[in-house]
Amino acid sequence: MRRSLSGYPLATLGISVATLLTCRPSPAVAQSRPLALEELIPTLDGHFRSFMEAQHVPGLVYGIVREGQLVHLTAMGVQDLEARRPVDANSLFRIASMSKAFTALAVLKLRDEGRLTLDARAEEYVPEMRGWRYPTGDSPRITVRDLLSHVAGFVTDDPWGDRQQVLAEEAFTRMLRDGVPFTRAPGTAFEYSNLGYALLGRIITNVSGRPYDAYIRQEIMRPLGMEVTGYDVFASDASHRALGYRWENEAWAREPDMAHGVFGAMGGVETSATDYARWVAFLLSAWPPRDGAEAGPVRRSSVRELAEGLNFPSAGPRPGSFPGTCPFASAYGKGMSAGVDCDLGLTLGHGGGYPGYGSYVLLLPEHGIGVFAFSNRTYSGPSRTVWDAAVELHRAGWLTGTDVPVSAPLASAYRAAGAMYEAGGLAPGRELLAMNFLMDRSEENWRRVLATLKSEAGTCRTDAPLTATGLLTGTFTWSCERADVRGTLLLAPTNPPGIQALRLGIVGR
Repeated sequence: MRRSLSGYPLATLGISVATLLTCRPSPAVAQSRPLALEELIPTLDGHFRSFMEAQHVPGLVYGIVREGQLVHLTAMGVQDLEARRPVDANSLFRIASMSKAFTALAVLKLRDEGRLTLDARAEEYVPEMRGWRYPTGDSPRITVRDLLSHVAGFVTDDPWGDRQQVLAEEAFTRMLRDGVPFTRAPGTAFEYSNLGYALLGRIITNVSGRPYDAYIRQEIMRPLGMEVTGYDVFASDASHRALGYRWENEAWAREPDMAHGVFGAMGGVETSATDYARWVAFLLSAWPPRDGAEAGPVRRSSVRELAEGLNFPSAGPRPGSFPGTCPFASAYGKGMSAGVDCDLGLTLGHGGGYPGYGSYVLLLPEHGIGVFAFSNRTYSGPSRTVWDAAVELHRAGWLTGTDVPVSAPLASAYRAAGAMYEAGGLAPGRELLAMNFLMDRSEENWRRVLATLKSEAGTCRTDAPLTATGLLTGTFTWSCERADVRGTLLLAPTNPPGIQALRLGIVGR
């Protein structure tokens, strides 16, 4: 089933996502105008249908969130192979490790409330950790921050951790009292750990005085209008549940449902596409930083911390089928993996692999767009397909970005830069020069530089728009008689901000 939900409101959020600018394709986009949603959807549906067929997935749903709304949803296949109930917008899927972002944000919310500190030793909140034997005598004790970013020294535990979902609190307490082995000293490398996020769940429980799942549902999910999202699959509406299957011996086999337990903090969330779209819209609403009242259950600045990790980045080709224009760099933040891509900008992504389920979410915060997909086959995470969908959105002219406002000091400095070029000297802008400016290049040499530029470029339109890259930095291109002049402005961290650097160069036409 395909359903176009153009303008599908997420009214329960009460959040205003920053308005995107009019679409303007990058030079790499072939069409002269952004593609309409109706033109784009057949291509996206084709990607996801091919994924389903190749991976033997019984049912799948994917959605696109833009400007705070679920603007499109496509559902394919069935949520139950026996009853043949089709997947729809209300089908409930377990999203596995995409649950980690909820846990991370709950920890940040408790930090905001002054109830814990990220750089405190985790054993301050989980006493059973105090007697642990660390791998080396000089190992630092694990902090809360280490757990959030997977640098606690635990071994990668995806196969084992996925089967710990049902572990009870009492059994987990005994396990912690006995201690766990390390694979390396904490703080020396990134290594993905479900155990680490189970510990974060215990921290939420101990600090809040409520079971971690109750705290997350009451303090984050319900305020966002996520009414059907939770952790106990046996408490959800059975008629809407997408049952989990394994593809084995050229046939589907039903995966046993796992009860709620301690490890749900790392992977136990069950949700629908409509509910999850509210979550995506809330996360995206944290960008860009701005003035104004807080409307969500967690501060915007804390949401943006999901992108902040530690110093263990990786670089390689962009995920998916379409190579990028430069290497893709990424690092784990807090419950999300943060990356930088030449075409897509800042990205936040996370997958979920689980017995019976696979999922992926990709946020493009600079463009106010998110893409997510759920499926009901073991470890069938559609990560590559979601990335392909994002690239298709880029090619279709949907990624428009948001402008950084031109601050008053930057605007004043830009006017001075134009006046100095036209005058061939620094006199018009002398009052705005920072103390280092003439130390780095004398006034006489500046006259020579400006004279050379003017002889090559001629008279320029120095009133061209300035593109702010920050409140104190900007770039511009002047259209001139014989050649264009490209420049950058850098203001000093003083009050008032002075011009610490002005760089000008000829650009061939």
